[in-house]
Amino acid sequence: MILVGSYVALSKPLAAAFPVLLLAWLRFGIAAIAMLPWLRKPANEPPMQPSTRRLVFLESFLGNFLFSICMIYGVSMTSAVSAGVVMAAIPAAVAVASWLLLRERVTGRTWAAVACAVVGIGLLAIAKPGHDMPGGGSQGKAVLGHLLLFAAVLCEAAYAVIGKKLTGTLGPKRISALINLWGLALATPFGLYFAAQFDFGAVSAGLWTLLLFYALAASVWTVWLWMTGLRTIPAAQAGVFTVLLPVSAALTGVLALGERMGALELLALAIALVGVALATLPGPSVSDL
Repeated sequence: MILVGSYVALSKPLAAAFPVLLLAWLRFGIAAIAMLPWLRKPANEPPMQPSTRRLVFLESFLGNFLFSICMIYGVSMTSAVSAGVVMAAIPAAVAVASWLLLRERVTGRTWAAVACAVVGIGLLAIAKPGHDMPGGGSQGKAVLGHLLLFAAVLCEAAYAVIGKKLTGTLGPKRISALINLWGLALATPFGLYFAAQFDFGAVSAGLWTLLLFYALAASVWTVWLWMTGLRTIPAAQAGVFTVLLPVSAALTGVLALGERMGALELLALAIALVGVALATLPGPSVSDL
């Protein structure tokens, strides 16, 4: 989630250089080359059932393709810190989705951790009421950006829940490669259209390096790490770790993109990290809900 938050923030300069759908296509294409060996079916893996194939497609469409589009457009219309504010809702969305769809028991301590995450990062909205549109953009554009970021929150919740089901039948590397391949297939028509009109020679070496990091982080490293973790812990508890996404996004916005953060923002991040400790440190749960 720290890696996810960093690439969420760093997607802002990439979205300024590339059309969003071209950027998504390049990301999936680079990752597809990197994960070619992962596509091979392991000898001990059973044949995929039609239900598993549907879940793989939905995992890619919602959590890979749509999440990327909504997130990149949303960040391009607001700011990295603003993305952190909105995406603080991810832990709550994952907990509710796992409760409703997977029938997981969500402990009182997990709900307390979710509350810390939402309250802590939500303080950023109070601390920076006017940071959304650098450069004097319209308020309507900021609202649309926030709506797109919230849509990305819902996509991420679906990604966590469906991923938990997939880890019961497929290995993490295989899941990562398959959902990226679907993302490439979905993005290819749009990517080819925008590529035909784009001046690739105008892109600096630094941006190409950033694109390589973005592709590997977004489609390879983070997906493999997330799916590996989901094999051993409930989706609701895993969802609490998504609080590190807005924390990382906000910090990257400050450290790499020059956005400013004051004492109240630092307090918000501290509260969010208390939530992670509540969910992960050993000890009895407050209650079972």
